[in-house]
Amino acid sequence: MSIVHFSVGAVLGLSVDEAHYLLYAAHPALSYFDHPPMVGWVQIPLVALNAPEAVLRLVPQALWLASAVLVYRITVRLSGDAARAAQAAVWATLAFAAAPLLHVLGIGLLPDTLLVFWSLAIAAQTLRLMETSVAQRAGPWLLMGLLLGLAGLSKYTAILPAAAMGVCMLLAHGWAVLRNKYLWVAAVLALALVSPVLVWNAQNQWVSFHYQAQHGAGGAWSGVHVLRFLGLQVLAFGPLLWWGAWGVHAVARGQRCLLAFFVIPFAVFAWMSGGGSSLPHWTAPAWAVLAPFAGIALARSVQSRGRWVVGALLALQLAACAALLGLMASAGQPWAGSQQRYSAAPTNPFADLHGWSEAGQKASTLAAQRGLTSVAVQNWTLASRLGWYVRPLPVYALDDRFDQFDLWAGDLPAGGNTLLVDWSQMAYTVPLAPHGFASCTWLDTLPIERLSASLSRFDFYDCRAWSGKPAPQLKIDAGATYPG
Repeated sequence: MSIVHFSVGAVLGLSVDEAHYLLYAAHPALSYFDHPPMVGWVQIPLVALNAPEAVLRLVPQALWLASAVLVYRITVRLSGDAARAAQAAVWATLAFAAAPLLHVLGIGLLPDTLLVFWSLAIAAQTLRLMETSVAQRAGPWLLMGLLLGLAGLSKYTAILPAAAMGVCMLLAHGWAVLRNKYLWVAAVLALALVSPVLVWNAQNQWVSFHYQAQHGAGGAWSGVHVLRFLGLQVLAFGPLLWWGAWGVHAVARGQRCLLAFFVIPFAVFAWMSGGGSSLPHWTAPAWAVLAPFAGIALARSVQSRGRWVVGALLALQLAACAALLGLMASAGQPWAGSQQRYSAAPTNPFADLHGWSEAGQKASTLAAQRGLTSVAVQNWTLASRLGWYVRPLPVYALDDRFDQFDLWAGDLPAGGNTLLVDWSQMAYTVPLAPHGFASCTWLDTLPIERLSASLSRFDFYDCRAWSGKPAPQLKIDAGATYPG
């Protein structure tokens, strides 16, 4: 699987999130608008060396592989029957490796890629600290404080595996654990490690915390949203991991509390999905920690009449993984269709992974030819890829949404000139006065093809005298004609 990750990662362009977090590394800071800094910090050395994308993606690939190793080791520890431990661990690793969405995290580095690894590491250390003799030593608690701090530097939802760890400690040692001085040393260490996030937010009006609070609040709650969320979870992670529900009963009673690493975050995100504010990959750390329980149950199933069902499901999930990775590499061709005309929203989600490097090179060339010192787009999601590929030119997001690009580049000054880039899969009308530029001159178009099929195109405009009053308008006419 790691070889597959490297092969696919070598032919894909950057996703919007990957490029955004690489820009973190290009702009080192204590923290950032939408996430803590670890996802940028770990990439600083490779970004400083100007490493190619295939090398940059070694980071998530290594984290995926290390996570698989932790799944194996936790399963061995949870297996009460030593004779079946290895078989259960193999099945747990297979269930982990056959989860389609985890492969996306294994190719592109997201905060969730980091949190999957840290959650498994925290779960493994929790198992150790549940032993009375281990809990009386300073070293294991210091390691736990280190893991919790690094998880907190990776994503705000690290508070959920931390809560699960707390539940296990209370169940294992009772309230007496609160009198353990090493627990408080670990807590201080974890807090010290996440202090850069607190310092940065204090310096920036707590903007990141406000954003995450609004982002998580969502809208009106609906049970239909929850059902949709649960359906997506089955598709994204596959049915094999659900075997964890049966594996719990095969684990020693004192170790069953490790299930809290799944139950707590899954329940939180399922509830949040009712307001439409939960994304499928947010539960990835929870599923990863459930994998050992699933492996134990699967190992028992293959010893009984369930072997054919398990084998069929494994084959189905591996086929789904292969199909997903193949569609990513081929840009969905020939099944996802092509996009040759403007539309208000992407019609081919896999087209998003192709063409941005060429567009960045074209934008840099045209900007130099026209004497323009910046690039602009009309949606922040379009800014990350261009921001990465046109470095060191600043990229402006011409919308009224405050985000990380406002912290990096600020607003395009009134009266300013820029190279405007438009992408056909998320096309906007050319912004002209009073809510745009005094003039925009179309310069060129760049068609993007994959396997002889047209995916999308980029259009480039020389825009002059910005009004300073953004009001971007999506093109809703799918039949809009070529701007030249």
